[in-house]
Amino acid sequence: MVESVRRVCAVLVDRANYGRMHPVMRAIQLDPDLELLTVCAGTMLLERFGQAEKIVSADGFKIDGRVFLEVEGSIPATMAKSIGLGVIEFSTEFQRLQPDMVLLIGDRYEALAAAIAAAYMNIPLAHIQGGEVSGSIDESARHAITKFAHLHFPSTKRSAEFITRMGERPDTVFNVGCPSGDYIRSLDTSLPADLFAKTGVGGPLSADNPFFLVIYHPVTTHFGSERQQIQQLIDALAELAQPTLWIWPNIDAGADDISKALRTYREHNRADWLHLVKNLDPITFQKCLKKTICAIGNSSSFIRDSTFSGTPVVLVGARQTGREHGGNLIAVPPQKRSIMDAIRSQVAHGRYPISNLYGDGEASMRMIEKIKSFEPYRQKMLHYVSEN
Repeated sequence: MVESVRRVCAVLVDRANYGRMHPVMRAIQLDPDLELLTVCAGTMLLERFGQAEKIVSADGFKIDGRVFLEVEGSIPATMAKSIGLGVIEFSTEFQRLQPDMVLLIGDRYEALAAAIAAAYMNIPLAHIQGGEVSGSIDESARHAITKFAHLHFPSTKRSAEFITRMGERPDTVFNVGCPSGDYIRSLDTSLPADLFAKTGVGGPLSADNPFFLVIYHPVTTHFGSERQQIQQLIDALAELAQPTLWIWPNIDAGADDISKALRTYREHNRADWLHLVKNLDPITFQKCLKKTICAIGNSSSFIRDSTFSGTPVVLVGARQTGREHGGNLIAVPPQKRSIMDAIRSQVAHGRYPISNLYGDGEASMRMIEKIKSFEPYRQKMLHYVSEN
């Protein structure tokens, strides 16, 4: 038990961040020994991504700070500049809020900016979902955040082992599982039949009938090839013509080309099968992921969160190369025929058994206990050096 209330600042930088962080935020909010501070940043604040901060507020969380850092352009240079601006702005907010700990999740470049600011301000940093392997620049950002962090909450056994092999102190590494599993397992799949008549644009989509769920983000290390890849995916889905709920891509370099390809297709083709949305609140998104007959694309949510529901997944392209996954996933290159064959196979197979790969649904409470008992330290050193 801590002697005084510990102020924990949860930093949310995009819609997926909040979907996984909000069970932990709720647990902090309910604990008398902890005080929750919430900073929304990045695309959480932008209207074209659904202004997800409104969802955070509607869920009963006070927004204590806002960090505008996104430089428009969706090219590698604007991503790099956004990190620099983020370090400046996060430093300002941390100076104002005076948190005892900063809590980050994942591998976004915006989260890397927050990690740099916190570390250089001697604020202890707790990191969720470190140690994982994937494609894109996210791989480097994730490990960089790990090296700045003082307390680690990986989601799998392998990830925990990778963190200690990076030289982190074993007594600061806790395999707690992924917090999204804390609520996904217990969710039903009930949705209003007219939900998508009020949300998004495009063809008619009923939550009562079978539908695909699609998210396709750019692969930043393959910048320049997005238009060709997304066209293969669009063509495959157009030929199958199954009602499809498609969530717009994130802000990474190449996202504008993906969005343009989708708009161009809608303008020049009859696209009754396609329904596009900016964003969904975490509960609605997870219900859709749990209910869809097949999730298609390259979102880490499709790999991680689907293990709690057994949803069939077709992973397209190299964005998640190397990430641990359950038996419910088929990986294919961004080629029309391969995509179609994999989708047909997954639809024919149907739902898979639930997996405990990413935890058993008790992650948040495990994190809270470790946060409360954490003994702050500033000086980091490679463990295999310091123990000698």
